[in-house]
Order: sequence, then C-alpha cells, then structure tokens
Amino acid sequence: MKAWILENQAPVEKKPLMLKELPDPHPKPHEIRIKNVACGVCRTDIHIAEGDLPLKKSPLILGHEVTGIVDETGEKVANFKIGDRAGIAWLNRTCGKCKFCLSDRENLCPNAHFTGWDADGGFAEFSVISADFAFHLGEKQSFVEMAPLMCPGIAGYRAFRLTELQTGDKLGLYGFGPTATYVLQVAKHKNIDVYVITRNEKNRLSAKQIGAYWVGGYDNRIPDMLDGGIIFPPAGNLVTHALSQLDSGGRLVLGPVTMTPIEINDYNLIWQERSIISLAHITRKDGVEFLQLANDINLKTSFEVFPFDDLPEAFIQVKHGKVNGNAVIQIAEDETIYYT
Repeated sequence: MKAWILENQAPVEKKPLMLKELPDPHPKPHEIRIKNVACGVCRTDIHIAEGDLPLKKSPLILGHEVTGIVDETGEKVANFKIGDRAGIAWLNRTCGKCKFCLSDRENLCPNAHFTGWDADGGFAEFSVISADFAFHLGEKQSFVEMAPLMCPGIAGYRAFRLTELQTGDKLGLYGFGPTATYVLQVAKHKNIDVYVITRNEKNRLSAKQIGAYWVGGYDNRIPDMLDGGIIFPPAGNLVTHALSQLDSGGRLVLGPVTMTPIEINDYNLIWQERSIISLAHITRKDGVEFLQLANDINLKTSFEVFPFDDLPEAFIQVKHGKVNGNAVIQIAEDETIYYT
C-alpha cells in the first residue's frame, strides 16, 4: 500500500513526511482492516511531525480522523462485516483493567495508545485496528464530511457533555473554530441557547448563520449569566473572563491540550460552586453517541479537500491557518450511495 511515513521530526515546511510503498497490513483475529477513503488533518499531527510531542515509533503513519470501508475482518470479529462503513479516532487501545477503564473513564487510562502516535494512523491506503475501538458510521454523510467528526467532532461533544447542561440552559462558547460549530449544532438540537464570544468578525457571522442565540466580542456585555462554558483557544487569560459570566453552579470546560498560565485572584469567581474542568482525550462512548447524533441531525461540517499526494502541502496550510474549516485528505474515491 501507499503510505505517508514520518521517520525524523522536522518543521512541516521542510516536508518530513515521505510517501512510500509498504506491505499491505492484514488484521489479527480481533481486528478489522479499513480501506481508507478520507483522513482529516489535526494540529496534533503537526505537533508530532515537528517534535512538539515525542516520536513514539519510527517509521510512523500519522492521522487519526479516518473514515472508510471495512474490507477484511479477523476471524473472531463479530461486530463488523466486510462492506461496513467504519471510522477510527484518536483513542486506539486501552488496558481495560485499570480503575479508569473500569469506571467509564477510559480516556484517562495510563496505558492508553493513540492512533497516529502509538499506532499507525490513516494517511495510508489501509488501516488496521481492534474491532472494539472502531466506530460504525451513518449513511447520511460522505466519508470526507465525516472525517473531521472523528476528532474535533467527538472531542467537542465530550467537552459539551462535561458541561452537564440540560434543555433550557445557556452555554457560552469562547472562540469559534470548526469544533465550536459542531458543539453549537448539538446544543441547538438539545434546545440549549448558545452565546458565542469571539474576536473574529467572520466567525461571528458564521455563528449567527448556524443559529447562535447571541454573538459578541470579549468587550461586549453579555445579556445573561451562563450555566456553562467551553474555552477553545489555549489562552489562560480567558478563564477569569469566562468565570465572570457563569451563574452559580456553572461549569467551565477547558478544551485545549495546553494553555498559557491561568491566574484566578478573586475567589468570588469560583464561589457559589462554580467549577473548572479540563478535557482529556475521548472515550468510545463519546464517539458512539456523537456519531449517531451527527447522523440523526445531519450535522454540517466545514472542510477543504486535498488530494492524497498533497498531504505535505496540507500540513503547511493547516499550520499557517490558511484552510477554510478542517483539512481533509481524500485517499480513495467514495462510491457510497447516501440516504437523506
């Protein structure tokens, strides 16, 4: 098979990924093989390629927003069959035995493995994964449309779940990139009013078009106190700002993997049982629930498609913020018939 591999980390402008011909992988008894149709580009891919994250294996196939068709199954697989639409996300494997795995918190498993980091990912013609960690995909959206749902979509849904909001509550979204657009659509479906706070005028317009209840900047006075909030930019200074807009009992979710320093000098910002929680990876439950919901409401995604041979250029475009929505690599033709 053809695959883009990373052997030595370097700035993506130096194009450290190399296109090579590798032996076709085949599944073990509990695994499936997916013929990849599309794979989204995540900033984590760039962090690994450039050395911001350590290289755990070499050579490595990056990519953890994988969608395609099952074309081979291991002899002990019962939950997938050849021809099924399937996806692979960031969580690739867990131990299944630790206190986190046994308490519905497998995202915190200390022995977890991740797609495109510990295990080969989706920038290749085929991917192999345990059938227990693959996802069934719906039939209303194309593989290209669904690729971004496998990471920013599922992660955004987990952030939304962590707010613990209910119908009739008010949610604040701080920053409004692609992940926030998915959260907004889910929240609207659940009859939660969404307040979008962002500096970017283009993103404000997008939020209004998707159906935000209120849109403004960080200097605008918000008309209501919020029941929950999600911060997307890695800006620690936004934490006190968001807390000041939370009602009693509100919960603030920090979406980034890292943030600049956070300082809370006024205890009143967290008094009245306001709380802060960070987002760490995803669980399979998050993926199953979100992908079903995305299919049910025909969730809309924003993306720009790049040919398989243009992956290195796509990395550069993503790094410099020149992609409209999510970058998606099209690996093979999509011949599926979709149902609306």
